Amino acid sequence: MLIRLIKLVLFLAVVGLIGLTGFSFFGDMAPRTAPQSSTVTLDGG
Repeated sequence: MLIRLIKLVLFLAVVGLIGLTGFSFFGDMAPRTAPQSSTVTLDGG
């Protein structure tokens, strides 16, 4: 029983390391932003 628990912990550690490695490569996938401007006409009255 103890051997199965150790195997499970090792498996989860390996999967976690693979996930962490993948996140370090692909984690910053936010879109690039560009400044935008538009003209607004306000009614002065």
